[in-house]
Amino acid sequence: MAPTRYPVDLMQTFHHSTSTHVYQIRWTSLGDPELPPLIFVHGTPWSSQVWAPYAKSLSKHFHVYLFDNPGFGDSPLGRPLREIKDPLKDKVELDANLARQSEVFAALYEYWAPTWCQKPHVIAHDHGGLMSLRAHFIHGCEFASLCLINVVAIGPFGQPLFKLIAENAAVFTEMNGFVFEGVVESYIREAAHNDLGKDVMEILKTPWVSTEEGRKGFIRQMVQANYRSTEDVEYRYSEVGRNMSVHIIWGKKDRWIPVETAARLKEKLGASSVSLVEDAGHLVMYDQEGQLGVELGWWLARV
Repeated sequence: MAPTRYPVDLMQTFHHSTSTHVYQIRWTSLGDPELPPLIFVHGTPWSSQVWAPYAKSLSKHFHVYLFDNPGFGDSPLGRPLREIKDPLKDKVELDANLARQSEVFAALYEYWAPTWCQKPHVIAHDHGGLMSLRAHFIHGCEFASLCLINVVAIGPFGQPLFKLIAENAAVFTEMNGFVFEGVVESYIREAAHNDLGKDVMEILKTPWVSTEEGRKGFIRQMVQANYRSTEDVEYRYSEVGRNMSVHIIWGKKDRWIPVETAARLKEKLGASSVSLVEDAGHLVMYDQEGQLGVELGWWLARV
């Protein structure tokens, strides 16, 4: 799939302030506002553009929402209201970052909700899964259904690269452009089972290698990934399947989160169904674009 053929401009900005940060979240919606709402949630180190072709297609039947998490794609990182001496080494700040992203997502949900005639369907990938679960349990966001695709939700987490960067953040920060770009390309390539193609690689890596802020952002995300925690919500996972319909989709060749996780997650969440996608890795939307489209259409037609 070539994202350059399916760009979606995030034309709206949601301004949000918390007791610790100020955010400017870029978002957009597609389709008739009278249609049932459908929200796509991306993971790391991606952006909402991974969902662009699916959003355009499904906007014929749903009012589709896309947004970039803080520090990803078109959304700048939240601006702290107090000075952080060394965010790369402050585990408390890093661990809270995913919690803050979930809080921002919940605020967006509340901002959109007054226009809805029913609860939204949510499709989430990677850490977007944990974001959605946190938004539901901690912030009270209700969903009509939840579709989880190769998600971060139960441990253990992380590749060896996470630990390596976490323990040597300063070294990676000092890498020159070509060497650092090689690290990013290698990381992204590991997420796919099939060749991504030059144009796709450019789309995925450019935000992280084109500016100094992007380079720091990539390292920050890798350090954070080494400290993920689910204890705030995992003990409540058994409630999810009683509250909404849950479907799990997993690329069988995922080298980041093994396919066995899908069965474990189904049991913990009480999900109604699991679909395993052949010849697909973590980036199912690129490895098997058509098959994922069929799976999403099948799921949404049933709920």
